[in-house]
Amino acid sequence: MIVLTWLGAGDIVEAGVAGGNYGYALMWVIVLALLMRFLFVSLIAKYQLCNQHGEGVLDGLSRIHSSYPIMLCIAAALMGHVYGAYMTVGLGEACVNLTGHGKVWHWALLWNLAALAIVFRPLYKRIEWVFKILLGLLSISFLGSAIWVGPDYSEIAKGTLAFKLPPASGSFSPLLIAIGMIGAVGGSMMNLAYPYFLEAKGWRGPQFRRVQMYDFLLAIFVIILLDLAVWTLGAELLHPKGLTIENMNDLPRLLSEVLGNGGRIFFYVGICAAIFTSMIGNAMGLGCLGSHGWMRWRAGIEQPIGDFKQHKAYRIIVLICLMSPMVWAFQETAGFVRLALVANSAQVVLIPFIAGGLWWITAKTSYIGEKYRNVWWENLIMGVLFTLAIWGAWGAVTSVMANVFGD
Repeated sequence: MIVLTWLGAGDIVEAGVAGGNYGYALMWVIVLALLMRFLFVSLIAKYQLCNQHGEGVLDGLSRIHSSYPIMLCIAAALMGHVYGAYMTVGLGEACVNLTGHGKVWHWALLWNLAALAIVFRPLYKRIEWVFKILLGLLSISFLGSAIWVGPDYSEIAKGTLAFKLPPASGSFSPLLIAIGMIGAVGGSMMNLAYPYFLEAKGWRGPQFRRVQMYDFLLAIFVIILLDLAVWTLGAELLHPKGLTIENMNDLPRLLSEVLGNGGRIFFYVGICAAIFTSMIGNAMGLGCLGSHGWMRWRAGIEQPIGDFKQHKAYRIIVLICLMSPMVWAFQETAGFVRLALVANSAQVVLIPFIAGGLWWITAKTSYIGEKYRNVWWENLIMGVLFTLAIWGAWGAVTSVMANVFGD
């Protein structure tokens, strides 16, 4: 569930554009982004499972300041619309290009209504099996083609150690792609949805910390493989020919170059699987986060609250995630790729706010307890990442402004 919630259209776009436009030169960014995700989510899970109050991460943040819950509720609604914008447009464009029939908004409405029906009946085990099937399709589609093409391991090593931005190529600057990748992978708002998936699996208490870590490491490994597969296709097939990814029509070149029209169809199937699963996971996760935030803000930190999935705030935020983005499906000039890049970059602004609060509640004994509070090296790493988050937030503002309003 968490792999396909995290690994969606944003990752495909970021990895495909980075590989196609810049080869392996930005590989260091994905390493940094995955490191950020691993540390952030590890601390999120540690607090969720091990804190002395037996509360959720959002409850812990509420102890820092009473404004955290309502701000996270608002952020969940806003980012739900932003994420939904490029997912809705992406599904619509993919289906139009694949079938040659209908309009973007026709297909977008069909998929969004299907997602709405699933989310309002959140039978976790059943949804998990659907996700496993779609993950299989995605893996065969992307990994099989990447193995066929063959990555250049020496160039991957060079790009991993480069730590610099290459000259601009194509319509999207390397800064926008780098910041967007950090947002899509490392600093995604969806990292805060992870505790709700842990609860849905029935993992509560320190005794589940070990199995959670194994589960999370497997998720990171799968994300690395699939991101690297898409990146390899872009770097090996498009970059040497000077081709770049500008819109949805360019993405299927990654497979059609290898497998002809069959590859093109297979790639669209993979895109639809990735976007649709992310759409469901985002709506469920952000619905829980936003509803939890609203109820905690209204009740205060010491008062118990009920099941936030049964509260009307959950349904409202799910509707915002799945129905309000339909306005973008009517905007023919919006463009899936540009929407995805700008959306992922914009969310980086939230990272200092989230990282700072997370650092605080996992470092202080009064929040998490003496046994599980951060040791010195965890605090050191979080300090470095907090500094990087501030740098990323500034870069996000400048890169998004440049791409929305022009240089």
